[in-house]
Amino acid sequence: MSDLKDILNSYQPACVALQETNLKSENSFRLHGYTVFRKDHPANRASGGVALLISNNIPSSLLTLNTPFQAIAAQIFTHKLITVCSLYLPPSTQIDQTNLNNLMLQLPEPFVILGDLNGHSQIWGSDDTNSRGRQIEKLLHDHNLCLLNTDEITHFHTPTRTFHSIDLAICNPSLLPFFSLQTDPELHNSDHFPIILTDNRHSHLHTVFSRFKYDLANWTKLTSTACITKTMVCGNPIDTAVNQITETLIAAAENSIPK
Repeated sequence: MSDLKDILNSYQPACVALQETNLKSENSFRLHGYTVFRKDHPANRASGGVALLISNNIPSSLLTLNTPFQAIAAQIFTHKLITVCSLYLPPSTQIDQTNLNNLMLQLPEPFVILGDLNGHSQIWGSDDTNSRGRQIEKLLHDHNLCLLNTDEITHFHTPTRTFHSIDLAICNPSLLPFFSLQTDPELHNSDHFPIILTDNRHSHLHTVFSRFKYDLANWTKLTSTACITKTMVCGNPIDTAVNQITETLIAAAENSIPK
């Protein structure tokens, strides 16, 4: 836990996607300043598991997924609404391509998938391509998705003392120009190097929304006053529509959430 706190202090991330959390349902997992969404191993074993840590300064909403995979997703509002999914595909588990396709269809666009997918492909820097890698390649092709990785090493395999690229960041094409990926040079007492995904857009929204105390919010009032109308969206240039919606949300928050 101390290593995770060090990473949070170093990068101050809006959102963190974790895989192999190794938590059971009775294990408490809290971090100051973050909302924790988690999905533990389906058999309640201290293995596998995924989680999302989302800054309390960022409005967020957990999504319901109907999938056999160890996956969890939430929508967060930074520059705009974006879906973030944490996905773990164990290396020894058979993966049904249909289930992968169904998961993609459940994620509101635009989305980012961050995961330990245990697939090897020359596309993202592996020496060879395995069957899992080919499945991921097909997923990217069939759903017109983009890979943010290039050839970064993300995993140190302790038994063989070798390095691999199995942790991937996948997104819709609309997000590709705005995100850059790098890996932390330290393992932080793990066998995976943390992947750091940076949104290169600059926005005042984080500053605006970070003033609010979300735990004291009147969500009923916010819902009734944050009225997004059809006329805001239809018939306006995209920049005008975004500005109108943003102003509406900020005004509703000012009236519904204390600071």
